[in-house]
Amino acid sequence: MDIRFARLLSGAVSGIDALRIDVEVDVSRTGDPQTVVVGLPDAGVRESRHRVETALSNSGFDPFRGRVVVNLAPADVHKDGSLFDLPIALAMLIASGAIVPGRPARRSRPGAPPAPAPAPILDLGRTAFAGELSLGGELRPVRGVLPLAVGLRATGVTDLLVPAENANEAAIVEGLRVWPVDSLKHAADLVSGADGGRTRPAAVDLHAVFRDASAAAGAPDFAEVKGQEMAKRAVQVAVAGGHNLLMVGPPGTGKSMLARRIATILPPLTLDEALETTKIHSIAGLLPPGTPLLAERPFRSPHHTVSDVGLVGGGTHPSPGEVTLAHHGVLFLDELPEFTRNALEVMRQPMEDGFVTITRASGTARFPARFMLVAAMNPCPCGYFGDPNRPCRCSPTQIQRYRARISGPLLDRIDLHVSVAASRLQDLQTLPAGASSADLRAGVLASRAAQEARFAGRPGARTNAAMGRGDLERFCRMDAECLQIMNYAIREMRFSPRAHDRILKVARTIADLAGHAELRPEDLHEALGYRALDRSLWT
Repeated sequence: MDIRFARLLSGAVSGIDALRIDVEVDVSRTGDPQTVVVGLPDAGVRESRHRVETALSNSGFDPFRGRVVVNLAPADVHKDGSLFDLPIALAMLIASGAIVPGRPARRSRPGAPPAPAPAPILDLGRTAFAGELSLGGELRPVRGVLPLAVGLRATGVTDLLVPAENANEAAIVEGLRVWPVDSLKHAADLVSGADGGRTRPAAVDLHAVFRDASAAAGAPDFAEVKGQEMAKRAVQVAVAGGHNLLMVGPPGTGKSMLARRIATILPPLTLDEALETTKIHSIAGLLPPGTPLLAERPFRSPHHTVSDVGLVGGGTHPSPGEVTLAHHGVLFLDELPEFTRNALEVMRQPMEDGFVTITRASGTARFPARFMLVAAMNPCPCGYFGDPNRPCRCSPTQIQRYRARISGPLLDRIDLHVSVAASRLQDLQTLPAGASSADLRAGVLASRAAQEARFAGRPGARTNAAMGRGDLERFCRMDAECLQIMNYAIREMRFSPRAHDRILKVARTIADLAGHAELRPEDLHEALGYRALDRSLWT
């Protein structure tokens, strides 16, 4: 019996990480002519045999008649997606003898030009492959190439062949040669050496990526928002410490304007943060074409009709939700009470822990979710409760029912509550421009620098909002006057222990903005002022 065997490397994504997959192909020229894919593939992977067989024929390779068994190992790991098309096709060519690594491929079509001299450059034991095939043999881009490249590089892979549109995305991984290929024939020529050295590895200048992102930043400025200086201050405090923020006010007072301008004062992403953010968007298929790296912090603003799965992630094969897509950035929820109660409640765990764990029959996936929540809402259903310019039409029962859509435990996890009052038309016409984005960002960066020094060399917290109990005891010590203020506030306003800790974290950020090494009474007073609103609105 004439049986040949080939093994190539590929990978599968789990959560935002990847693991190595061995693509094994066993070819027999006897038996029923069919291709069988085993190794816990999903329907999309099982369908690959039809794409592969047609792509091989349309790429000019001799039709293969025989039994082919494709095994994706390890067999206990679920495999989905179309990225296995390329390694399966190449392994079939090698196993059937159609191509030999380091030797030009044999083509069946007469009149084909002679192949260039062999130029073996790939060690197949350390080379991985990923890509979706069209029926014509062209390669189409796939999701998750960056986490795939990072994970495979950690296993010793030195070369990676991917569709040309994915090449820059994978090329940001140091120590990995990424070969852009546009068709099955092109990939076969690289494997066999018939390419003759014409294809060069992709290269990306990371410094240029960050520089271009900074130069392209042309977002609206906070100086365009007249008035609302107290709200601007609350936004600065929130961004400086990575705290969650809730803005309450009538329609048209500038809540959304303030939220949209938060992107202009966010600190720049570090390289590690940019890599993690890009991995998430690559898995979700949201990485813009030709973008190797996301160099700006994400700003996500889902509609209030979003489901709990859309918000925190899930599905039959777990995929990231909005809280993960906002990782290292901002999640803006406008009209907060309009979101379903279940969708809001499932956010409580990721807001506290900074990650989401999704368990399904096919496996468990863990997604990071350390984001800054910015929410906006009206004070009542009609929106004009407390507005001096327009009367409120809501009854006390309607107002209470509207506010009760937001639970106490969720409110406890929002550090700052700020009122955004309506401005008079004459004030908008005469008020000078207030604090600009540049002014606010300077304070944010100074505060973040102090936090970076504070948490240097310590695992866990990188911002004040992420401090644990031990960090609070060490960095938020209170003198006798501050203790007296805090004890009085807790007794009179009935704050929960969680709210107590979050008040201290906000006070620490306010002290950083003011350049105070220790907490002062004025820092604590301001922090308490940002929690007074929730007591007046919800009690």
